[in-house]
Amino acid sequence: MLPVIALIGRPNVGKSTLFNRLTRTRDALVADYPGLTRDRQYGTGKLGDKPYLVVDTGGLVGGEQGLEGLMAEQVWVAVSEADAVLLLLDARDGINLSDEQIAHRLRRSGKPIYVVLNKVDGVDGAPVIADAFALGLGEPFSISAAHGRGVNALMNQVLAALPEIEAAESDVSIEAKGVRIAVVGRPNVGKSTLINRMLGEQRVLAFDQPGTTRDSIYIPFERDGREYTLIDTAGVRRRSRISDAIEKFSVVKTLQAISDAHVAILVLDAHSGEVSEQDATLAGHIVESGTAVVVAINKWDGLDDEQRQWFRDQLDRRLPFLEFAERHFVSALHGSGVGDLFDAVQRAYQASTIKMSTSELTRMLEHAVHEHHPPLVRGRRIKLRYAHQGGQNPPVIVIHGNQTSRLPPSYKRYLSNYFRNVLKLVGTPVRLEFKTGENPYQGRRNQLTPRQQRRRKRMLRHVKK
Repeated sequence: MLPVIALIGRPNVGKSTLFNRLTRTRDALVADYPGLTRDRQYGTGKLGDKPYLVVDTGGLVGGEQGLEGLMAEQVWVAVSEADAVLLLLDARDGINLSDEQIAHRLRRSGKPIYVVLNKVDGVDGAPVIADAFALGLGEPFSISAAHGRGVNALMNQVLAALPEIEAAESDVSIEAKGVRIAVVGRPNVGKSTLINRMLGEQRVLAFDQPGTTRDSIYIPFERDGREYTLIDTAGVRRRSRISDAIEKFSVVKTLQAISDAHVAILVLDAHSGEVSEQDATLAGHIVESGTAVVVAINKWDGLDDEQRQWFRDQLDRRLPFLEFAERHFVSALHGSGVGDLFDAVQRAYQASTIKMSTSELTRMLEHAVHEHHPPLVRGRRIKLRYAHQGGQNPPVIVIHGNQTSRLPPSYKRYLSNYFRNVLKLVGTPVRLEFKTGENPYQGRRNQLTPRQQRRRKRMLRHVKK
């Protein structure tokens, strides 16, 4: 296994900034806002001459309770997994009681600890360095994570002390593998609880408070010999209710995760009693992005038959454009029905990556046109000649003909549904692209024969001037 380096410290000391610097990514949200990071975020270190993994953690303040207590548990899990720990301090704020409490617990962990003074630009660091020595964790390193000052020297020292690894193990990384599954939905519908249930461990924070998850967390794992990457995302609310800049960035990360995923699990809250407008909007965005989708109706336990039938009717009425997606009624808290989601994800993924021959698609197109002809346009019939595959995930079918730009949306939907039904595709939208051949006579004037010219002159004599 690759060595793991954990970044811990108080809120807003620059852990996520250093994480992005070490991984050369922008995976971790960064803002001048304390407590932004909550879940463990893993990445592959790319700064230094040795391969390693780096983990970003939430801020510790001491005496945590409730949500902060769950965050603290995640931090100490990361410390227990780490081969080296970087304790980040803020050179501008100096050392306080929280730093001393964190250092005291780290000393008992037995892990190699490196004290890192961040944000040293434009600051007289001598007094803070003297206070950092008092923590009893060795000589501190002065860096600026935002500008890269001192980071290379720090990592050279840290990596030199890590054990050597086999060449085969150096190829291991934390990059997304296998089928990427984004779990999306409104706040507090149970996305993180569902992910923990699918993983079989408390990997991400699950708390009875909207907005617990702020970043998109990529979690690779293996099940039944197949590789997956689960993506926990922040809840998406209506735009009019979003006033916090951090939440806006979280929504952007969620939408990026949907586009990056092979399959999206849309989580709905059955206890809410309705499919909201925001649920429908989010479902529409998934379809527009071309991502395959599975609908998971969570908190299904505890509802009586009348409430369940009411919610089914809501699904049919508010999400008719998701009729191709499988519906699963689950309880993330108790685990009922969660195991079936993996089979549904596999079916949706296989449908979205299907390979289709040109001859097969052309025959289907001929049958579809025979059953329901395209409409007349200016007295002329639109002709659709042949079709071929233009892409995967989602399946793209390219149809060639004449006047295809004048096909009405209703006929395009008919063709899309026809292909999906004949190919027995579940869980994935089908995109159609239409191409019209060029008219070889376009822009060329018809040359009149001598007889036609004489007739034209006779006709013009009778035209009133």
